[in-house]
Amino acid sequence: MKRCLLLVPALLMIGNVGYSQSAPASSPKGPAPLKFVKQQIATESYESVAVFDVNNDKILDLVSGAFWYEGPRYFQRHYIGPVKQFAEYWDDFSTIPFDVNGDGRMDFITGGWFGKSLVWKENPGKDTEWKEHVIATPGNIETTRSWDIDGDGVPEIVPNTPNDPLIVYRHIKGTDQFSAHKILDKSGHGLGFGDINGDGRGDLIIPGGWIEAPAAPFRDAWKFHPEFNLGTASVPIIVTDVNKDGLADLIVGQGHDYGLDWYEQKADKKTGKRSWIKHAIDPYNSQFHTMQWVDLDGDGSEELLTGKRYRAHNHNDPGSNDPSGVYYYKWNGESFTKQVISYGQPGEGKGAGIYFDVQDLTGSGRKDVIVAGKDGLFIFFNKGSE
Repeated sequence: MKRCLLLVPALLMIGNVGYSQSAPASSPKGPAPLKFVKQQIATESYESVAVFDVNNDKILDLVSGAFWYEGPRYFQRHYIGPVKQFAEYWDDFSTIPFDVNGDGRMDFITGGWFGKSLVWKENPGKDTEWKEHVIATPGNIETTRSWDIDGDGVPEIVPNTPNDPLIVYRHIKGTDQFSAHKILDKSGHGLGFGDINGDGRGDLIIPGGWIEAPAAPFRDAWKFHPEFNLGTASVPIIVTDVNKDGLADLIVGQGHDYGLDWYEQKADKKTGKRSWIKHAIDPYNSQFHTMQWVDLDGDGSEELLTGKRYRAHNHNDPGSNDPSGVYYYKWNGESFTKQVISYGQPGEGKGAGIYFDVQDLTGSGRKDVIVAGKDGLFIFFNKGSE
């Protein structure tokens, strides 16, 4: 059994989920950590940011909340339109680039908890306010992600609606409309997508289990497999074969509690029964609300990029008063080793927000990290390990 953080496991099986209880050991010398240079872009407290070319000048821009910031310096700020505020929150919990109306200008899709609406904002192609269009009102939206569920090259829009049904929105070709497809009556806090059973189709993952995709995902019924309980899980829940044994595993952060873990999939060849073994990656930090599985150091293997969402439930989550941070974790074949991009009290450390982006902003060939949050909008320029 592969181990995480070089822990020596004493395995306890509970139902079909195994929990690894362990003590720390020394870590071998790994690759040199990457160096990042931090640049503040704005003091605005929106929690979502995306990178795309807004004005079609072939230079990447930043889009966050009510503004977009013109590349390559990101100093000139342009107004998009109003975003409703509810106490500390702006009702803007994703920034998904999508040319909805097919006019050659990139729009974006967002939604919010308080307004219960999934919307797209139309890029006007000039420096005027962007028109907002309602796609649907599916309920309280924790955040939204996009995945190509049917493999046609066009991503579907999937809001995480913990209190309401799990619904996938499919763009109707040649229009600015979406069709709604209910997958399950209840979802929960947390959402992921990937091929769990190796049949070549992308399944959906929620905290209480995984939902098996049929051959025709927008015609046939999906099958729910209640095989685990992931708690207040991150969005996304990452699906990847961590230990390279041919079976898809899960990487899960606790969005409103302590804990970052990976779940190793085991399959009984005789019975076909599937079980999951939980391994700790980082039990000492909290509010791992969002993450990406991305190759940051250019070695051809992905790293886990995540961090603490600053004041996720304002001051009401376990660990809310702990220092904020953005980190990456590298798998070395046996364990994850942690490297810090940013860490510290407010004003020093930076939180991970609810939706961040990773793009090469300078043409260096290295991927930079762009992070929004209640503690401001920042770029961490990747300078490599030299």
